[in-house]
Amino acid sequence: MTMRWSLSKRIWLSFISLIVIVGLIVGIVYPFSLEQALKDDSFQLIEQEQLRYVVPNLSDYLSPPDGNLGKYIENQQAKRAVGHMLYYQDLQGIKGDPLPVSVYRKMVERAESQEKTVGEYEVDYQGATLYYVVRKIKTEPSGMYLISYMWDTHTKQMVKKLWWKLIYVFLLAGAAALALAAWLSRYLKAPLRALGDRFEEIARLNWKKPFEWNSDDEFRQLSDQFEHMRRNLMRYDESQKQFLQRASHELKTPIMVIQSYAQSVKDGIYPADQLDETMDIIMEEAARMEKRVKKLLYFTRVDSLPEEKPDRNNVRFGDLAKIVKERMAGGRPEVAIDIEGADVPIYVDEEQWLIVLENLVENALRYAKQSIRLKAESAGNEVRLSVENDGEPIPEDEIDLLFEPFSKGKKGQFGLGLAIVKRIVERHGGVIRAQNTAGGVAFEIRLPSEKAVSGA
Repeated sequence: MTMRWSLSKRIWLSFISLIVIVGLIVGIVYPFSLEQALKDDSFQLIEQEQLRYVVPNLSDYLSPPDGNLGKYIENQQAKRAVGHMLYYQDLQGIKGDPLPVSVYRKMVERAESQEKTVGEYEVDYQGATLYYVVRKIKTEPSGMYLISYMWDTHTKQMVKKLWWKLIYVFLLAGAAALALAAWLSRYLKAPLRALGDRFEEIARLNWKKPFEWNSDDEFRQLSDQFEHMRRNLMRYDESQKQFLQRASHELKTPIMVIQSYAQSVKDGIYPADQLDETMDIIMEEAARMEKRVKKLLYFTRVDSLPEEKPDRNNVRFGDLAKIVKERMAGGRPEVAIDIEGADVPIYVDEEQWLIVLENLVENALRYAKQSIRLKAESAGNEVRLSVENDGEPIPEDEIDLLFEPFSKGKKGQFGLGLAIVKRIVERHGGVIRAQNTAGGVAFEIRLPSEKAVSGA
């Protein structure tokens, strides 16, 4: 089972882990680097004092100017820390500060075997370390060496002091990091908590109150995105309410007609003079209501699954147009339906595009005077389809509303046919528009070809 960590725990864990990692790195690397740095500093100090011993500077023994008091004190402390002795090779003599015999022998052995002028060495004695520098003073007629040395007592004291300072600094830095983690946790949780409260309100369908978070750019962007979502939900909710109202209105009329005629028949009254004629009216209204319900169901199915990919196949435009022509020609036999570009292939869902062409032709039949033309042509990576009729032009203020649900023209029925057409076209990656032409009205569709869809 996967363990779930809250944001606060993740922040605390991240900062504590960072502190531990830094502590381990410092604890491992710092001792070696510090020891080497102090060792190098010790040898440098020994060499400086050795040169000062060989060539004394008169200014070292006079009262220093006030500005050099710190340097003077440092030199005096170094003199007390560094010892010197002269070793004469032939005479086997030594002059200077006393040292343990075993240490003295090792120093002499190193001096006699040294080939370069100056050499740096170290020797361990009873848990302590002695750093020393051997300098050849002369080699003829016998060797003379100046050996300057310093015990690591000063170095160990420095390491101890630096370690304590480092611990203090590390504790202060850790406390500051934990304080920063606490602040960061509260800072990040505040907008998320506010956003969570708003999600709770939206879950209760309370989305009237706008959401704004005036803070950093990242949270402001999140706030803007949330506000955009809220407005879309409000629009969607409003459109759903309008849809239900309009759908109820569209179904109310045939239901009322059927109900009133049925009640009249039950009472022995025939509004259409004859029983058969009255029953025909009831059946016509029932058929009209059935057609409206089917369109409503199909519209909601298409509208609720916008991301569902259509089952595309290559289909001859003429095959679909011919089926639609045969189905619709009986509605108005006096209107000629012509097909152009029958051999043009279109890459579509065959069932859905039969619905597209049926709705466009059905709409055209209401307004056409003498002819309807179904046309297809290839144009590069797209196919252009059109359904034209020679009816009256559409008022300019109505063209942009034709594809909205329940938007009807003068001879419209339900106001869903063109809305269904638009959604199917858009699901296929196409666009549709209506425009007035010199000979009437045309609905034009631009649809990507199979090559364009496969290469996308």
